[in-house]
Formats: sequence, C-alpha cells, structure tokens
Amino acid sequence: MREVVNPAQVILVTARGNADVLGKDIHKDNIITLAWHSPLSFDPELYGICVGKTRFSCGLIDGSKVFAVNFVPHELKEKALYCGRNTGATTDKFAKSGLTKEECDTIDCCRIKEASAVLECEVIDQFETGDHIFFVGKVLKTINRDDKKRLIYLGTERFTTTI
Repeated sequence: MREVVNPAQVILVTARGNADVLGKDIHKDNIITLAWHSPLSFDPELYGICVGKTRFSCGLIDGSKVFAVNFVPHELKEKALYCGRNTGATTDKFAKSGLTKEECDTIDCCRIKEASAVLECEVIDQFETGDHIFFVGKVLKTINRDDKKRLIYLGTERFTTTI
C-alpha cells in the first residue's frame, strides 16, 4: 500500500505532555515525522493526523488533546528523517536535530520556528484504525510564513519537492 498512496507531504507534528519513561513520570515536548494526514473540513476547520499506537507522541497527544502540525520545507529533509528515526522517549529531538522550539499561541504545545506553515489543533475526536490512532483536530490557529518548496515523501526514504 505504501508505494501506491505516495507521494505525500511530510509534516512534523509537535506534542507536549506527561509520559512514563523507564519508571519516571516526565513532562516532555516531542516531534514526530508523519506523512499520513489530511484536511477534513472547512467549516469548522478540521485536520487529521494518523499516529502509530506504539509511537511516543501518540501517548502525548492522547493525554494532552492538542498537537501542532508543522509543514516543513525541503531543506529540512535530514532533520525530518532524524525525527522519524529516533524516539522521543529517550531523545530530545529539538536539541539533537537543531530545530527551534517556540510556544504556540492557542494551545499548550510548542511549534517549530523553521516551519513554513503551522496549524495549532485541539483534539475533538480520535479513532482506532488498526495499528494507528487517527486524531481529528480543530484548527485554532493557522500560521503561513512562506512559500518555500515543501518536503514530499515518495516512500522508502525517497523524497522530492514541490515545483
């Protein structure tokens, strides 16, 4: 299926929350790289993301009920790969990737300063879809910073960009 449904725009989703890591309760900001996402409605503005149940960010989003969708330019490909290959349970992805954290305006979450655009979302529903959870977010704020060429995933760690 992966080879058929691609290409898809790469996003970095930021999440914040409490988690049990190695028996300790920690409060953490995290980044997850996703290609399964979609606009769902104009009125109200809704956006959906699909997150694997085993992913560290899935628990953060489930607990906090907020997330930020960060649309990234092609130039951030290596940083997106880093965030997708490493777990936030044991890694500070902001520090290791060099991405800059800034606070969201409408939700208790951070966003990525280098992102071309951001959607600040509050979870209004979620569905179990096999090995993933599909989170439906109400868009509380849209930030459109630039029109840089976006990062597009082709499958099996192959990428392209927009024209």
